[in-house]
Formats: sequence, C-alpha cells, structure tokens
Amino acid sequence: MTVKFVKLNEKAIVPTYGTEYAAGADIYALPCGDTEIMPGQTVIVHTGIAMQIPEGCGGFIFARSGIATKRGLAPANKVGVIDSDYRGEIMVSLHNHSDVPQVIASGERIAQLVIMPYVKAEFAESESLDETERADGGFGSTGTK
Repeated sequence: MTVKFVKLNEKAIVPTYGTEYAAGADIYALPCGDTEIMPGQTVIVHTGIAMQIPEGCGGFIFARSGIATKRGLAPANKVGVIDSDYRGEIMVSLHNHSDVPQVIASGERIAQLVIMPYVKAEFAESESLDETERADGGFGSTGTK
C-alpha cells in the first residue's frame, strides 16, 4: 500500500518502520527544539507531516512501548484516529504520566502509526437484541478462569 504524504516543514522526518515486520511506523517529533512535558501535563507535539490515508482505512496513533513504559509518555487520548479525509498536520497529544519532567528531543520518535481497514456500520434501532449466554454482564463478568 502506498500512502502519500507532504512535508509541511522541510525539517520533518518521514515515518519509518523499525523492522521488516513492524505493524506500526514510527512518527517523529518535528526537529525544531526540545519540548519539556511536566508531570501530569499534556502537550501537542508537531510532526510537520500530512498524509492521505487510503479510503476504507484509518490511521491509528498508538504509544511507543519504550517511551510509554520507561518514561510514562503516551498519547493523551490513548489512541489517536486519523480519518481518510483529513489532510492536516499529524500531531500527537502526549501526556506525561510520570512523576518527573520528561523531555522530547528534537526529532525523537514519539508514537507509532498503524494503518488499518475499518467497517462502517449502519445503526438500526430495534426493540430487542439477540440473546447470548453473557447477556448484559459487564466489567469482570466473564471471570478470571
């Protein structure tokens, strides 16, 4: 699959896959200086890249396990969603879950982008839903077996 992109800033770094079988492409902070994120703070980090996500797919921004686990930095909205008709700059809202200030270095890998197909649902109101064994059992209802 080919995904068109535009560099909105000449310093922007093109997303890259870390390995041959990586599902997510690393997304980089725009190299324009370091960004400090204080404990509990959320900061919008620019990438300087716009993309044309193919129709029938979405671009999903996930945390990079390294900076999430080791430094407590992860997307504030948990998973960012880029619709196929969005043509603006990809930005990542990073939240510092740690107790210490964290610095995003200029040009650092900040998140990963996974392009996935999706199913568009048609919602139909009904008087009832099909019965299942689980029924309306919610959080923790399936046990820990």
